[in-house]
Amino acid sequence: MAARSHYQELARQLSAVGAVKRGLARTLPAECPGGSAAVLALLAEHGEMRISRLAELLAVDMSVTSRHVAHVAERGWIERCPDPADKRSRILRLTPAGGDKLGELSHRTTEVFAQKLIDWSDEDVGLLNTLLARLRDSFACRGSGECPPGKHGGDCRTRHYEDSHTRTPL
Repeated sequence: MAARSHYQELARQLSAVGAVKRGLARTLPAECPGGSAAVLALLAEHGEMRISRLAELLAVDMSVTSRHVAHVAERGWIERCPDPADKRSRILRLTPAGGDKLGELSHRTTEVFAQKLIDWSDEDVGLLNTLLARLRDSFACRGSGECPPGKHGGDCRTRHYEDSHTRTPL
């Protein structure tokens, strides 16, 4: 177990990650703010879904999700189709234009990282990716209450991973 001072520093460093996220958000085009980018990314990753599922994955209120959905639908990046199982509901789908926009956003983000981390080695970037994934994984498992710390079963990560994060181009 790491020393408490390491955990305190980790908390401080993670709080500072907000500056990185804000810097990345500034690279997004005005017509596609972060919430819109998250909608596109989640639909690309998880496929079509109802807005209620999207709100769960975004971990935001339905009214916020509705605004994001309206924004991307107005631009033709997603479509809202009747749900065959429940005619009152709509299924959200990424359109080809939405896929193109997501590709553009991903390219912008990748370029920002390439510029900002130019003096980092491939090994350092790989290690950061590995450790961040491990950190996210630890929180996903512990949030379920099914695995004690340090005692991960193989499938606990898979089972809870999907609901524990959102990946966006940010």
